[in-house]
Amino acid sequence: MLFRRGKEGARLNDELQFHLEQQIAENVAAGMSEEEARHAAMRSFGNPTALRDETRGTWNWSWLESLFRDARIASRTLLRTPSFAVVATLVMALGIGANVALFTIVRSVLLKPLPFKDPSQLLRLYEHSAFGDFPYNQSAGGVYAEWKKQSKSFSDVAILGYAGHNLSGSGGQLPENVRAATFSHDFLPTLGIQPAIGRNFSAADDQPSANATVILSWGLWKRRFGGNPAILGQTILLTAKPYTIIGVMPAWFALPNQAVQLWAPLYHEEKPQLMQAIDDHDFRVIGRLKPGVTQTQAVTDLSLITRRIHDEHRDLPFVSDGANARPLLESIVGDMKRPLYVLLAATGCVLLIACLNVANLLVARSAARRKELAVRTALGGSRLRLLREHLMESFLLSAAGGLIGCVLAYAVLQWLMNVRQDMTRAEAIHMDGVVVAFTLGVIVLCAMFAGLISAASSKGDQVLAVLQDSSRSHSAGSSRASLRKVLLSLELGLTVVLLIGAGLLLKSYAKLRSANLGCITQNVLTTYFDLPEARYTQMTQRVNFFETLLSRVRNLPGVRAAGLVFPVVPGDGYGGDHGFTIAEHPPLPLGKGTFAIHRWADPGYFAAIGIPLLRGRTFDENQLPGHATQVMISEAFARQYFPGEDPIGKHLKTDSDKHAYEVIGIVGDTRFEIPEPPRPMMYYALYAADDMNGAALVVRSNYDVTQLALPIQRIVQELDRDLPLSDILTMDQVIGRNTMDESFNAALLLAFAMLSMVLAAVGLFGVLSYVVAQRTTEIGIRMALGAQREEVMRLMLRDGLRPALVGLIFGLLASAGVTRLIASMLYGTSPFDPAVFVLVALMLLLVAAAACALPAWRASHLDPMQALRTE
Repeated sequence: MLFRRGKEGARLNDELQFHLEQQIAENVAAGMSEEEARHAAMRSFGNPTALRDETRGTWNWSWLESLFRDARIASRTLLRTPSFAVVATLVMALGIGANVALFTIVRSVLLKPLPFKDPSQLLRLYEHSAFGDFPYNQSAGGVYAEWKKQSKSFSDVAILGYAGHNLSGSGGQLPENVRAATFSHDFLPTLGIQPAIGRNFSAADDQPSANATVILSWGLWKRRFGGNPAILGQTILLTAKPYTIIGVMPAWFALPNQAVQLWAPLYHEEKPQLMQAIDDHDFRVIGRLKPGVTQTQAVTDLSLITRRIHDEHRDLPFVSDGANARPLLESIVGDMKRPLYVLLAATGCVLLIACLNVANLLVARSAARRKELAVRTALGGSRLRLLREHLMESFLLSAAGGLIGCVLAYAVLQWLMNVRQDMTRAEAIHMDGVVVAFTLGVIVLCAMFAGLISAASSKGDQVLAVLQDSSRSHSAGSSRASLRKVLLSLELGLTVVLLIGAGLLLKSYAKLRSANLGCITQNVLTTYFDLPEARYTQMTQRVNFFETLLSRVRNLPGVRAAGLVFPVVPGDGYGGDHGFTIAEHPPLPLGKGTFAIHRWADPGYFAAIGIPLLRGRTFDENQLPGHATQVMISEAFARQYFPGEDPIGKHLKTDSDKHAYEVIGIVGDTRFEIPEPPRPMMYYALYAADDMNGAALVVRSNYDVTQLALPIQRIVQELDRDLPLSDILTMDQVIGRNTMDESFNAALLLAFAMLSMVLAAVGLFGVLSYVVAQRTTEIGIRMALGAQREEVMRLMLRDGLRPALVGLIFGLLASAGVTRLIASMLYGTSPFDPAVFVLVALMLLLVAAAACALPAWRASHLDPMQALRTE
């Protein structure tokens, strides 16, 4: 009956016709004329159409036939008003598309399990360091070794580190600096994965004396080596050392982040003393829980081991006294969870606004069709049947909007993948069956929401009153106008919430971009390089390279100043710290220590980047390895560790050196990260460390500094043709790179807010236009009795602005509660910033007034005689 319904229907018609003809034949045989026989047969037989419908109602799948019939009627009804259908479909498409795109991102990044074996059993392990209050500190190599040896809670424990390599050019290719990582040979087995091509590191590879091996990322293999499967076993030069390629990771693998392009065995790359240190927190540790072991039990197990190490080495102040852990997915996602959920909630508001807008349109449309619906009710149309048609119209609009929305969502995701390749788990973002199910659910919910609201506005018990209404009557539409105003007030309230949230994030981002880093950011160029240790074996070679580079760069036309700093420029990261003691101060209690962020710089660095010298002087030229005795400190360092005394001439002794450094100067504070306040910082002479291989070059000019990028690269190529530069950026670009997340979040939320404001403005315009159309006769009577045009315009404006004011009040009150949820995302901005609240209120009132102005003007310019003749 499902696939042969047409044939069975034709057979039923033939059968009904056969019985009718048989009855006619019997009547003729009884002596009736042909016409009398037909009329008698029809009277005794009944209505063939009713019989046909009654019979078809007993067939299987009749509900599906009824559904298709409702869909055909709804389609024809919508096609009679194409402008309404197009507007409603586009509104739904925008709302559904935004939600599908954000849901895809949230599910892929936050909810989808990691592509590892039993990912729920994987934990990121931390040291809990009481010094400096670091509850989730990175791990020391020696502590990891004890965890692996003594812990009974994990089936596997592995370690992950960082590295950087210069990939030498070959076959006409240029050298390049690639981000690299290191991991122990049991890291991939702990995750439960293997390279896509080739093999993992073996225990023999993961030894200091082993031959150097490397595993490539899928992207580097495709980009640099053309995806050649014969790459296995070939040798490449990394930092002037030969490495044998043994594998290629899958395309989706991105640990510790998307920037990493190759991996090397950790114990082969790192110095043995670093892997044995228990107070040098440089590594990430991942563990797989044994079956039946909980995270709490595992943390207790690790904490006991860590506490034992701490108690045995109380002479070392920076040994952790506890451990911590959290799921690996949570540690990878990091701080992205709250912004993504905030953006998802914002798209939910946009969808709700879209549904309210479509519901408004459907209410207005049902008002225009009230006589048609009344006639159909009087002819026997049931309330349920009419409700089904309402819902079917709403469903068709939602389905069409959902289809277009999915296309828009796919385009948005493709754009996002291009502009935000740095996003965590970007490789996992794609549409799948769950997203399709979510889309279908959203379509059904939107259809039910908009359809039921519009159906509720139709009063089936007023059929007679509607049929008796003259076309000049407007009373029947007043309840619908009131409902539309309520819906519009909700739209405007939600719009206010989005606008205030976007305004706060924009103000926060503006303050973040304009935050004082403590240095000059205009016309300052930065770039990083790393000298290969295999070629620059002696410190004298490295010093000669540094000095030659600085001399030639400073002689370039337009260069005002140039300097070198290691490891990073202000605003570009933490870079590490040192523990120290002050020789002139009493010894600290056992187990206590002080530390500060460390930097190495040449004397010209401070002038090049504009860090002011507040007191004292910069480094002497004789600060070379083994002879360095000077240190400079920041103002925050002096304020925290030398309160009420002069630090110049005092001596600092670091944990890694046996001799003291004399404080010779105090410089201004700089921020290591833009949102973070300045912290104590100490500066050593660039050549003081005998293992200084790389640095950041800082160049300041009076003109457009980007024009110096190419000449600087040429100088480096002339000094060392195989040495690449990385991250050639202006300081403004460094700030932009480190505030990209805040910029992206603010821009997206602003886009959603502006979209919702446009929808609300269109809805307000439609409400007032509908009210004017319904009250045309009333307005004509008022004007015929002497009402002035200004009075009519004020009346219409009050009628339109009333829901705007109600929505504004509702939105302001709701925002006062909602903005607390984004307080942690704000920098230098209160979640109750009065300027943002006032600006949003004024903006909304102006938009509402503009939306109401045209319908009100039309109402005030109606011709009274024409209005009174309107039928």
